[in-house]
Amino acid sequence: MAEQEVHISSLIIHVKPEHLVAVKNKITALPDAEIYGDSEEGKIIVVLETTNQKFVTDIIDKINNFEHVLSTSLVFHQIETIDPSCEDDL
Repeated sequence: MAEQEVHISSLIIHVKPEHLVAVKNKITALPDAEIYGDSEEGKIIVVLETTNQKFVTDIIDKINNFEHVLSTSLVFHQIETIDPSCEDDL
C-alpha cells in the first residue's frame, strides 16, 4: 500500500473584532479546521489537518473570502507520512 500524507497547518486569522463570533462560527463549520484560540483584538488561531496541500490552500481561500476577514497567515505547515500497513501510525 502507498503511504498517505497528513498536512498539519496553523493559521492566524485577523478579523474585525466586532464580528469575531460570526467568523468563528463559519470557521467551525469547515471540515478539517479547529479553532485553538482567539483574542478580543480579532485574532483567531486555527489548526488544519488535511490530506493534501490543495485542501490547505482551498480552506485558506474560503476563510479569506468570509465577510469581515482582514487577513489570513499560514504560520506553520508540516507534512507527515503514514504507512497504512503500520498499526503504530494509525
